[in-house]
Amino acid sequence: MAGSWDRSVHHLAEQGGIDGRGLLRSLVDGDTAVVVLRGLLEPEEFSSGLERLQPLFRQATATNYANSTSTTVGTYLAKHLAAPDAYFQEAADAEELTDSVGFDLADRVRQRLADVLGLAGFEPEQEPGGRAYAKKNVRIYADGIRTPLHNDNIMRDAAGTGLVVEKLLHQLSVVVCVQECDGGGELEIHQRRWEPADEQFKIVGGFGYDAQVVTGAAVHRFKPQTGDVYLLNPTYFHSIEAPTGTDRITMGFFFGFYDDTLRDAVAWV
Repeated sequence: MAGSWDRSVHHLAEQGGIDGRGLLRSLVDGDTAVVVLRGLLEPEEFSSGLERLQPLFRQATATNYANSTSTTVGTYLAKHLAAPDAYFQEAADAEELTDSVGFDLADRVRQRLADVLGLAGFEPEQEPGGRAYAKKNVRIYADGIRTPLHNDNIMRDAAGTGLVVEKLLHQLSVVVCVQECDGGGELEIHQRRWEPADEQFKIVGGFGYDAQVVTGAAVHRFKPQTGDVYLLNPTYFHSIEAPTGTDRITMGFFFGFYDDTLRDAVAWV
């Protein structure tokens, strides 16, 4: 896919095996915008997951910014890097909450991905003392709420914290579309990786970056369907367009590698 900025779509039931390691390499190197895996799990597993989540939606947490709102069931590390103890407690609480309703979609997806991508290991990350990172969170994108242009880079953001994830070499994302929206909701990912000089474009008092940061960069747009599992490199600038109608509901987690063999992955959020 070198020379183009496009998605790579794979219908697993029809294709059989895929070059999973090659797909990971294309994401790490920035040759592919999005890898879409269809048929990773059975449709009933997604509908069952959505049904099990229903009682938890009223416990979702909204984080408000001047230019957007992020609504999640569960926590995420980037929000608590100044207070890791709070993060690990919230991670444990979130896992207990989702376990209480039998929501195990993240485990199913991770186990299946390990097989499809040819990984030697793919486990949730832990600190040496045993504190467990969150396995996933669920994001609720409501009608009219756009997620501004941003990037995710735990190697940058956790630098100096002493957390093991600051030592990662590569970071990727897994997103599972649990419920597609009626309109909008496209992922827009730009062929532009974050650089330190880009901090001049950071939105003061808000979330993300001014659109000038991606001027001239190729952009790929992808609207997920219910049941899609897709992978991207979140160190590239990306945004989510405002959904219309039905909420866009996804479950996601990051995964990464401590070396360049791309064989042993760890997951967190």
